[in-house]
Amino acid sequence: MKKNIFAIIGSASKQSSNLRLVEKIAALADDDFNFIIFDRLAELPHFNPELSLENTPQEVLNFREAVLKADGILICTPEYIFSIPSGLKNAIEWCVATTVFSGKPLGIITASASGVKGHEELQLIMSTLETTYNERTLLLIQGIKGKFDAAGNITDQKTEQQLDAFVKAFQDLVTILP
Repeated sequence: MKKNIFAIIGSASKQSSNLRLVEKIAALADDDFNFIIFDRLAELPHFNPELSLENTPQEVLNFREAVLKADGILICTPEYIFSIPSGLKNAIEWCVATTVFSGKPLGIITASASGVKGHEELQLIMSTLETTYNERTLLLIQGIKGKFDAAGNITDQKTEQQLDAFVKAFQDLVTILP
């Protein structure tokens, strides 16, 4: 039986390299996973702690439910100004007062010009939320824009190999955990 993966795209761009990466992963792992790709972070209202537990906006409840129902979570994001994008942080903040991320198998891909600081920050945040990941389910792809052709294909062999290894490790993690 296929596992359900909730893939969160951290980029606000409609032409996002991160979205193309997740679409590629979804194709590579099609035999094992059903992907729900969430690329609508801008639709979530700004975090308001007073609405986190009571009178929570429906869009937030839907997001939390998707995280809760997923067998695994994949976050693919760029780095903005040495950090994670504000839309991604906003979505995560709406979940802090819940346990929807607790114990979830997680894959993190940071695909950006540099990405080092954003990648570290996201690991710290997701560790705080008690997700389950390992070194093999973390992937930093630097210089991402130069690794795709106009048709959206990965042109860098090393990146292709790293992505294949990441997908296998993520499949293993999601399959092993209940």
